[in-house]
Amino acid sequence: MTDGGRRRRAFIGSFTAAGGPGIVTAAVAADTGGLTPLSSMNGLRDPSYLTLSADGGTLYAVSETDEGAVAAYRVTRDTPEPAGPPVPVGGHGPTHLSLFAGHVLTANYGSGSVTAVPVRVDGSLAATASGVLTHTGSGPYTPRQQGPHAHQVQPDPSGRWAVSVDLGTDSVRVCGLADGRLRVHHETALRPASGPRHLAFHPAGSHAYVLNELAPTVTVCRWEASLGVLKPLAEIPVLPGAPAGDAYPSGVVVSADGRFVWTATRGEDVLSTFAVEGDGLRLLATTPCGGHWPRAIAASDGFLYVANERSGDVTWFAVDPDTGLPRYRGSLAVPAASCVVLG
Repeated sequence: MTDGGRRRRAFIGSFTAAGGPGIVTAAVAADTGGLTPLSSMNGLRDPSYLTLSADGGTLYAVSETDEGAVAAYRVTRDTPEPAGPPVPVGGHGPTHLSLFAGHVLTANYGSGSVTAVPVRVDGSLAATASGVLTHTGSGPYTPRQQGPHAHQVQPDPSGRWAVSVDLGTDSVRVCGLADGRLRVHHETALRPASGPRHLAFHPAGSHAYVLNELAPTVTVCRWEASLGVLKPLAEIPVLPGAPAGDAYPSGVVVSADGRFVWTATRGEDVLSTFAVEGDGLRLLATTPCGGHWPRAIAASDGFLYVANERSGDVTWFAVDPDTGLPRYRGSLAVPAASCVVLG
């Protein structure tokens, strides 16, 4: 049960264009971490990424389509209920979203932009976006970097900055929000052709870990919230040796106590466990993800959850509190699964 007496639930996004059921709601067993399906809702095309409001009562979802939209749902019951129509984001292919300073922000991969949509007092969305920030630039790997591709946007731990990760420009932008519009405060360049996809902050707020999709590595950065500056320190492989075939890192999370970092890599289909050591990371082990093409991972209450897109399931793992290593515990079938959030 949650602190408010409501049972814990997981919300799972999927690609409806690939046969996914839309948004799946599942109950979470406190003792085993196991997932039991409660409902599914397919009223939104390709709800590939989800996030919850701070009070857990509203769920937000992108529609990862060429038109690009974001939608809000009441989740006081086990079946999400629309809190208004989807809102166009003025960008193509939104792949990620987060809440920041009274707005929903979406990272629009196809158009290389970040959109801000105001959130009303009741958690519903304003009818139109308040601003769209378009990234500029490119990278040396022409098949994937001919232009900007914003892949993730999220607030920093201080709540002062929004940080967007761009695979196409090999950079991370630190932004402020004023009058409903994002403005770039600082841009950090990463190694050319690394293709940054997602980042996760250390709970102490001192470091960020940027996961690179085009080079299977993670870049450790120092985060200075007072200045709004991200400084790269070291780039570390997520695999113990050269990849046997395709290897495209996808998700990164940090343990609540800040001792461990976990990443997922598609193709190799593994989870990598790192020990946090000052300004660096040490790779401890890799573990099969229990499925194929792990698109996203989430950590909650001593368990890891993996959305395996191509095998169509969500797997879960118990984490050893001493070693940080995950142990497979079970799976739930969800065709074309793309993300999982816990509430």
